[in-house]
Amino acid sequence: MIKEEIENRITLYALISRLMMTEVDSAFLDTIESNEALLSLFPHYQTWEKRSKYTNETLIAEQYNVDFANLFLLDLIPYESFYTRDDQMIESGGDNPVLDLYNEYGFRVELDKARVVSPDHIGVELEFMYMLCMAQQRAFDADDKEGICELLDVQKSFLQEHLLEWAPLFLINAKKESRTPLYHDGAELTLEFLLSDFEYITQTLQSNCEH
Repeated sequence: MIKEEIENRITLYALISRLMMTEVDSAFLDTIESNEALLSLFPHYQTWEKRSKYTNETLIAEQYNVDFANLFLLDLIPYESFYTRDDQMIESGGDNPVLDLYNEYGFRVELDKARVVSPDHIGVELEFMYMLCMAQQRAFDADDKEGICELLDVQKSFLQEHLLEWAPLFLINAKKESRTPLYHDGAELTLEFLLSDFEYITQTLQSNCEH
């Protein structure tokens, strides 16, 4: 395991959790556009002709905000409990299955600051993975092999028991329903990354943590 791999995972989880949590702003778009490696992850957005015709402010107001509202607030439901409960109700109370895990690792969800009504929103679950990767980086810097393995195990379980149980279906729908290349590419990137990251974690655990 090398430090660069952890840093790349931190960067990607930060990127996709922010994209899915609330509407984009100019600073977020600048982050993508100023980094060739990140921009290459959004191929349709990169070549979208409207980017050269309009300012980011115009595109945000007239394109991206509308797309975000349709995908995350109106047309689709980006909450785990909707997909996993028989009654398709969003569990916004203390019985939400992700809350115990969040609390165990000191992860606090500020629902009022994010555009979410429940802690099992896809953006929040991705942010939890980001937080676990940050903790893994600290364990790596401290040469805490046991801590690294524990955190990788938690990440694998969270992906397996939560995100990968429902997010692929949401992301496939989001890609299909998206009206801008930004969210089309973002949904595709998130799906591909979650699947590849699960494979990466599984292989890393087998090669570095099993005795």
